[in-house]
Amino acid sequence: MTKLHRRRVLQLSGAAAVAATSGGLAGILASGRAPAYGQTMTVHWVRWSDFVPASDTFLKGPYTEQCQKDLGIKLTVETINANDIQARVTSAIQSGTGPDIFYLLTNWPQLYGQSAVDVGDISEQIGKAQGGFYDICKVVGTMGGKWIGVPYCVGGGLVAYRKSWLAEVGFDGKFPSTWDDYRTAGQKLKKAGHPYGQTAGHTFGDAPGWWYPYLWSWGGKEVEADGKTVVLNSKETVESVKFAVALWKETMDEGGLAWDDTSNNRAFLSGSISATNNGASIYLEAKKKPESYQTDKGEPMFKDILHASIPGGAGGVFNEPGPFTNMLMQYSKNQDAAKKFLAWAHSKPVFEGWFKTQQGYTAGATKVYEDDPVWNDDPVMAPFKKIPVTGRMAGFAGPPSQKAAEVRTKYIIVDMYAKAIQGMKPEDSVKWAHDELVKVYGA
Repeated sequence: MTKLHRRRVLQLSGAAAVAATSGGLAGILASGRAPAYGQTMTVHWVRWSDFVPASDTFLKGPYTEQCQKDLGIKLTVETINANDIQARVTSAIQSGTGPDIFYLLTNWPQLYGQSAVDVGDISEQIGKAQGGFYDICKVVGTMGGKWIGVPYCVGGGLVAYRKSWLAEVGFDGKFPSTWDDYRTAGQKLKKAGHPYGQTAGHTFGDAPGWWYPYLWSWGGKEVEADGKTVVLNSKETVESVKFAVALWKETMDEGGLAWDDTSNNRAFLSGSISATNNGASIYLEAKKKPESYQTDKGEPMFKDILHASIPGGAGGVFNEPGPFTNMLMQYSKNQDAAKKFLAWAHSKPVFEGWFKTQQGYTAGATKVYEDDPVWNDDPVMAPFKKIPVTGRMAGFAGPPSQKAAEVRTKYIIVDMYAKAIQGMKPEDSVKWAHDELVKVYGA
């Protein structure tokens, strides 16, 4: 757990004087601290249960304590299963009461933008002070020229794999870069009792994070660049589905149809699968507990794990970045306090304390963190630094709009592959998915 040492507390205390004299939001952003307030204010922040547990421990301990000292704000950090966040947001909007701030994943902010407070004053100054936001963060965090959320960080998946097992089937020092090679390696691995593991279920991260880049790698896309014309039913998409069916049966743990976002972590760490597209949580957990997670030779498993991009096809090689955005809700009765908290939380001195606990699991939302020392700490984590600039967002070739977010939330692309894996003709599964997209996009 990252600690706030005495020197750090004194630095923040010194920053308070700057904030007090410069005044306003600019002073808060420059110092990482706001002036003290006599009356205690409260802010309720709902987040996902982080796949890096140390980060949640930090937020609920030293972080909330520092927030109280710096801002006079009593911060409640509530962590819930990520799959439950959307239901929680919907319920809060409908009832007009709930948490002040939601920590939203991927393109979800587009679904709730009409119910969000304009936080342009905070976002613009954060971006200006920190080298600008990545394009994907700005596109997801804005709607109709309005900032509907403050971009916080960017997650995403790469393939975690057991390098010794890949070497045993002829891929020593490298991971298969094409789908044909990936299939060949997977056939041998499954025969040896080491299948790949993915999910085709209704779970927020691992399923879309695999099947969207898989679709794009074949040249398939949901809509044209106009963001309206549905073009999913194409030769490229059909071929991708046909190959996926064979790939699933020949190389995968077929129980993956029922997996959630934790299932592949458990399967990998138990030695049941050889590779899976995932965030860095598998590696970090294995590294944290070397005595608990070992290879069949009795060695620490983390030393046998590397990360690579998913294979590519005629369309290229992609990932699906996962921006995280803090959204302040219009129904909040604590909007002033919540804005002060957001300015503080996203300021560089404060954000860096949390960012270190992530150990590279996420990248920053602003470009200043590209040069953060965290990327030099462990070369196995270094590939995650490129996630914000090497991917596409759901809804390609259009923008990650409200309609694209609706399609992703309904798991239409995931189900297109799942239906074929379960026996539907590939052409029929693609037509079904295309028709479902038409219902959403209206074209």
